Amino acid sequence: PKSMKSLSLLLLSLTAAQAEARPNFVFIFADDWGRHSSAYAKLDGKGTVNDVISTPNFDRIAEEGFLFRNAFVSSPSCTPSRSALLTGLHFWQTGSASILHSTWDEKLSPFPLELQQAGYHIGRSYKGWGPGKPYEAPFGGKETTYQQAGGSFSNFSQYVTKQVAKGVEVEEAKRVLYEEFKGNFVAFLKDRPAGEPFFYYTGPTNPHRKWIKGSGRNLWSIDSDRLEGILPPSLPDVPEIREDLADYLGEVSAVDAGIGMIYRHLLEIGELENTVIMISGDHGAPGFPYGKCNVYDFGARVPLAIRIGKNIGIPLEPAKVIDRLTSLIDLAPTVLELAGVEGKRKMSGVSWVPYFTDQKPAEAGEAVFMGRERHLTTAREGNLPYPQRAIRTQEHLLIVNFAPERWPMGDPRNISDETIPASDVLENDTRITLADEDAGPTKAWMVNNRNVPGVREFYDRAYGKRSEYELYDLKKDPHQVKNLAGEPGYSEVEAGLKKRLMDELVRTGDPRVTGDRQFYEKPPMAGSGTEE
Repeated sequence: PKSMKSLSLLLLSLTAAQAEARPNFVFIFADDWGRHSSAYAKLDGKGTVNDVISTPNFDRIAEEGFLFRNAFVSSPSCTPSRSALLTGLHFWQTGSASILHSTWDEKLSPFPLELQQAGYHIGRSYKGWGPGKPYEAPFGGKETTYQQAGGSFSNFSQYVTKQVAKGVEVEEAKRVLYEEFKGNFVAFLKDRPAGEPFFYYTGPTNPHRKWIKGSGRNLWSIDSDRLEGILPPSLPDVPEIREDLADYLGEVSAVDAGIGMIYRHLLEIGELENTVIMISGDHGAPGFPYGKCNVYDFGARVPLAIRIGKNIGIPLEPAKVIDRLTSLIDLAPTVLELAGVEGKRKMSGVSWVPYFTDQKPAEAGEAVFMGRERHLTTAREGNLPYPQRAIRTQEHLLIVNFAPERWPMGDPRNISDETIPASDVLENDTRITLADEDAGPTKAWMVNNRNVPGVREFYDRAYGKRSEYELYDLKKDPHQVKNLAGEPGYSEVEAGLKKRLMDELVRTGDPRVTGDRQFYEKPPMAGSGTEE
């Protein structure tokens, strides 16, 4: 009938219109930002580090969208973490990109380029989305860096402190950096062809070290004394470390202010409800025991909030908390699904889109897989890595240390009871000792006080050699300080987790377990191997 034919044509035209109105994406991915925000203070209850930080802009994204309680990176080091996220693969599946400052495997096209090839305007500001130079050239894409407004935001406390010393008011100095952060986004949008959807990635390198000592209090009014009694048990609760952590939280506050600038600009130009905003960090806090370069939660658990615009067609449940264990390797398939782009290859990650609409709670059998190989090439004699793999469930964390005879955070070189480097050297030179942990006041304090009664246990736990297997009961020991591996009461749990972990490594072709160990022992390197 004629009426049915007209209805069919109408439905076809609506489908075509919906296909053209593809969502925009903004991804804010901060360097070294672990799971720290006031949104998590509300989830975790009183008595955590998150009690002393205020992140109203991150919290707003979470309140208007989805807050992930249990998000983890594939590896707690820059390049492997990012290569995994960009490809949707475990870090050990990304070839040489699983090693800091290495070359990129040209067979592994990062997902933003797949968006570009599908008609998206893509671009980034601050830290790149691939190792070394921008990845666009090896993959045939066009240059997409937008930093016309400047790059000082990533040196936030340094810039503001310097301006204040010149007589500029703190808030005015901050405002200049906020406008820069927004200005780079505006430059990106100015290049956008009319009607083309966009994917914008901004990667400020704060809260990566260094930052100015005392900046948490001076620039953000974060009182380090409020941290007394609530530090993770992996950290000595002393004034120097409390101040260092407060300064770190100040850098997180700077990133949060940048989030607000992007949010408000999207609102001003009428694109907020056409856009998916995603916010996370590439691993945990730098220069702190158990943080960056560790697969403990303090090093591998990250913030994650996603806001999906009302015009995108996903049934929304504002302020929904997603309890499921999730890995950032899931972000690539999620974005591609939301964009309606079919990926060119199979990914190990799975899309989060079902999580946005279902009501299922977290499941006991869920797991994420993590690991590391090397951070600095100079951390151990012979440039050897520290190979680890881990499985994290809701109840337990199992870690395999494949070379327990090696120093996990690097050789404790150049220090002895007779010759301890000056504190300013320890605070500023990552390579002088324990080089897989960034330099800073916390590491300097730990080294200088390692023989003080009561400190040695912290020092040994952080920097001493570790057992081949580590097992932690997360209900009883959420900060993972008591290793239960080998204890009779946990033998069945340990055996089950070992099997699950090894099955996944074999299934996904991890060179560490498939007979090609030399890939990591003497890896193909590019660049200087300097810390990032």
